[in-house]
Amino acid sequence: QVQLVESGGGSVQSGGSLRLSCAASGFAHSKYCMGWIRQTPGKGREEVATLADDGSAAYADSVKGRFTISQDNDRKTLYLQMNDLKSEDAAMYYCTAEYGTWCPKWVDEYDYWGQGTQVTVSE
Repeated sequence: QVQLVESGGGSVQSGGSLRLSCAASGFAHSKYCMGWIRQTPGKGREEVATLADDGSAAYADSVKGRFTISQDNDRKTLYLQMNDLKSEDAAMYYCTAEYGTWCPKWVDEYDYWGQGTQVTVSE
């Protein structure tokens, strides 16, 4: 069973940085996509960044140039480096995964989710 455990959230001032980590285990085969999805009560869920099985990364327009998704060589830890944080980045961040060569088109297609880690950004 796939298990995803996030860490690294916290409170930071606007303009600051945080790095989220996701410890991943239990994959039954080697082809899968991983990503970060955030959720706020007002905006719902937003796919922030994804990393396809071939290593290609994709980002939401709102975070391009500020966030970087990466993974250890053994693919057991996923990261999200978040720089120049803004108040609108405050959310619960979830690590997600889905089997397949490419990443799902829709947030609802991810089968595996971590418990989430909260990011708070103050002015």
